[in-house]
Amino acid sequence: MKMTSKLLSASFALTALTLSTTFSLQPDQQKVLLVSFDGFRWDYLFKVPTPHFHYIMKYGVHVKQVTNIFITKTYPNHYTLVTGLFAENHGIVANDMFDHILNKSFSLDHMNIYDPKFWEEATPIWITNQRAGHASGAAMWPGADVKIHKSFPTYYMPYNESVSFEERVAKIIEWFTSKEPINLGLLYWEDPDDMGHHLGPDSPLMGPVISDIDHKLGYLIQMLKKAKLWNVVNLIITSDHGMTQCSKERVIELDQYLDKDQYTLVDQSPVAAILPKEGKFNEVYETLAHAHPNLTVYKKEEIPERWHYKYNDRIQPIIAVADEGWYILQNKSDDFLCEYVIVFLPILHRFLLTWRLWIIQQFTC
Repeated sequence: MKMTSKLLSASFALTALTLSTTFSLQPDQQKVLLVSFDGFRWDYLFKVPTPHFHYIMKYGVHVKQVTNIFITKTYPNHYTLVTGLFAENHGIVANDMFDHILNKSFSLDHMNIYDPKFWEEATPIWITNQRAGHASGAAMWPGADVKIHKSFPTYYMPYNESVSFEERVAKIIEWFTSKEPINLGLLYWEDPDDMGHHLGPDSPLMGPVISDIDHKLGYLIQMLKKAKLWNVVNLIITSDHGMTQCSKERVIELDQYLDKDQYTLVDQSPVAAILPKEGKFNEVYETLAHAHPNLTVYKKEEIPERWHYKYNDRIQPIIAVADEGWYILQNKSDDFLCEYVIVFLPILHRFLLTWRLWIIQQFTC
C-alpha cells in the first residue's frame, strides 16, 4: 500500500474508532486522542535521545514514514488528518488562498480563516463523531475553532499560541474525565515547526527543541496515567509534514523576472500560487517557465495527477515549485524562513506512533 494511502487509511481508522456505536469491537466506547507535533520530521526521533517516543515505539506501533499530501503545509495536512481527503477535495489547498467564486482570501495572519465557507467542502471528524451522538474536544487543532456546518467541537479552545502545552493537556484530561466525557480528543502543538523555521531542521540547536518535545510527550503520558486513561485511550501521535534545510544563498527572487503589476502572489514558497492579472497569463507563464533551473512551473491543468492538486477553484492558474532546499520570494527584502517542500521527498516525511493500535489494525489491514 502506498504511504499516501496509509495516511488516508489512518484517517478512516480514526473515524472507525470514534464511531464505536457502529464499529466497536468491545462493549466500552472507544476513546481516541490524536496528537500532532507540527513539523516533526520522521528522523527527529533518532537525532537525539527521545525516550518517551521510543517507549511508545517499543510497546505500541511505529509507522516509520508517512507521505504527506500535496502541498506539505500546516493547514492542508491537518485538515486531511481529520477528513481523510486530499487538499483538492477538502478545499484547504494552502495556508494562504484566494477563492475567485467567493471573491475572498484566506490567510493564517488574518481573521478570514474563520469564514466557514472555506472549510465546508468537507466534514471534519469531530462533526461526524457528534452526529453519531458522541462528544469531541479539540485543544488548538487547526480549524477546530471555526463554526463548520454550523457546528463547533463539543469542547474546544480558541486558538492562542501563548497557551502552554501543559494547559492544553489539562483541558484534554478534563474533557475525557467529565460527567459527559468525550470519546475523541485532538491536541496540537506548534513545535518543532516554529523553531525549525528559525534555526533550520539540520541545525545542532534543534537538539534541545526535539528533547523538549519528547519531554512534553512524557508529560502527556504521565497525565494520562494519573487520570487512569493510559490503558483506556487509543493514542495516536503524528505530525503534518517534515522540513528541509534551506539557505539565503538558494533563493529564487520573482522580482528578477516579473513586474509586480503582472500577477498576484497568493501563496508563498516553496510552492508559489500565482494569479496572473487579466490578459497576462501567457506572458507570466512563459517568463517563469524559463526563469530558473531550480524552478518548475505548471499550468493548473498540467499539474501531475498523482498530486491530487488540480480540481479545485482555489488552486491558482499557475503554480511554481522550488527544488529541494530552494526558496521562492517575491523580493529578497521579504521574510525568509526555512520551509518545507514538495510532498514526495523523503526529507518531508513525518512519522506516526500509536499506543493500543491493535484496535486500529482491525480497520487498516
